[in-house]
Amino acid sequence: MDALSLARWQFAIVTVYHFIFVPLTIGLAPLVALMQTRWVRTGDARWLKLTKFFGKLFLINFALGVATGLVQEFQFGMNWSEYSRFVGDVFGAPLAMEALAAFFIESTFLGLWIFGWDRLPKKLHLACIWLVAIAVNLSAFFILAANSWMQHPVGTVFNPETGRAEMVDIVAVLTNVTHLAAFPHTVSGAFLTAGTFVAGVSAWWMVKLVRSGGQADREVARDVYRPAIRMGVVTMFISGIALAVTGDWQAKLMFEQQPMKMAAAEALCTGERGADFSLLSIGDLSNDCAGVKHVLRIPGFTSYLAKGDPNAYLPGIAEVQQQYAERYGDVGRDGEPVSYQPNLALTYWSFRLMIGLGAGSALLALVALWMTRKGRVSGSRWLARIALWSIPAPFLANSFGWIFTETGRQPWVVVPNPTGIDAVRMLTERGVSTSVGPGLVILSMSVFTVLYAVLAWVWFRLMVRYAAEGVPEHVLDVAPDAASAAETSAEDPLSFAY
Repeated sequence: MDALSLARWQFAIVTVYHFIFVPLTIGLAPLVALMQTRWVRTGDARWLKLTKFFGKLFLINFALGVATGLVQEFQFGMNWSEYSRFVGDVFGAPLAMEALAAFFIESTFLGLWIFGWDRLPKKLHLACIWLVAIAVNLSAFFILAANSWMQHPVGTVFNPETGRAEMVDIVAVLTNVTHLAAFPHTVSGAFLTAGTFVAGVSAWWMVKLVRSGGQADREVARDVYRPAIRMGVVTMFISGIALAVTGDWQAKLMFEQQPMKMAAAEALCTGERGADFSLLSIGDLSNDCAGVKHVLRIPGFTSYLAKGDPNAYLPGIAEVQQQYAERYGDVGRDGEPVSYQPNLALTYWSFRLMIGLGAGSALLALVALWMTRKGRVSGSRWLARIALWSIPAPFLANSFGWIFTETGRQPWVVVPNPTGIDAVRMLTERGVSTSVGPGLVILSMSVFTVLYAVLAWVWFRLMVRYAAEGVPEHVLDVAPDAASAAETSAEDPLSFAY
């Protein structure tokens, strides 16, 4: 394998692994802030218990996310230095905003939140976690602005003398229509992940306590875990609706901006009027697009998704390939014409796995909502199994969504904007560093893969361990403005520096 293939593999491994933590961090921070808000407003100790419980899990996830995210930045200057040379003036701006504004806010106030329980007044301490919740979503805003620019360049000119893209309008970059669709869609996926996580863990604990048979345990299940389940389920329903709406908007934009990606997502080899939506395709899903047969399909649905008209005409892969070849005419490093078709099987199946796994959370939402209706608690083993199996579903759905988004735009690393600045474009093979050989990439990829495997095990063991501990049996209000002097002077033992 050459340096390009190895660099792509390394970036894919690092990105997919890092993004395991991101959705839970983005979605769980506001939910923990809501739990603490309920406690501060009502003085109800059960919300303090839930804040401590899920706050600890949030901290573990946040720490691993930061550790893996730092590596992302270094790759742009190492394996992909030619890409950074070409778009650094544009791509670096939102990333710098993310580091200087969002990350500093979230890291600073997270530290105050961790160590400020007995040092800050309750409302000031509550403000710290809300600032963290806002900052992690602001961080996503800036990072997605950079990624959306790669999908649809705006606010930029191409300087033929330097051979670089130069930003002329930061507002246009931050308000890119692709970004305005991608940001709410990604955040909705994050809230679906967090809601499923909260509801799943709480449902498992509710079933466990109810099945223990003790009256005290049953009261804990009803008073503590049932409200958490309901909060998680409400979050899942709201975020699920938002995902459907923003996903439809994003798909319509992709049909306009990246028709090859969406043709590959549907295995639409030739143009059709009234194109069906394929639920299952068989045959040769290789890049020659030969012998593909759509077994299960919804008539006219793809045309409806693309244009709002079930009879609309959509170009196929072969047609888009010809259009791109005539318009851009790029040739590869070997001098041969470039194929603008992404990996068909990967694009097709990642698109469906994203949708299918995302919908998997709906099963937990419906079952949990029914089992906890009218103040009830349940000891159903089926609910416990559904809860555990549903937790990884949105994590995987988010990962497959990014795999689809990033691999579906190949062979572009910066996709041309045919309605604007199509001169600002770059093939992936031209973004790789010319000074980093295959040996160095193999070495760094091997080290990162092994290290990340160890970190994955540490993360999993810590999450399982602290989730299995459940909410603390007793919690104390140790804030300086606590009502009880005895509570104020009591010591709250630390666990995992928390």
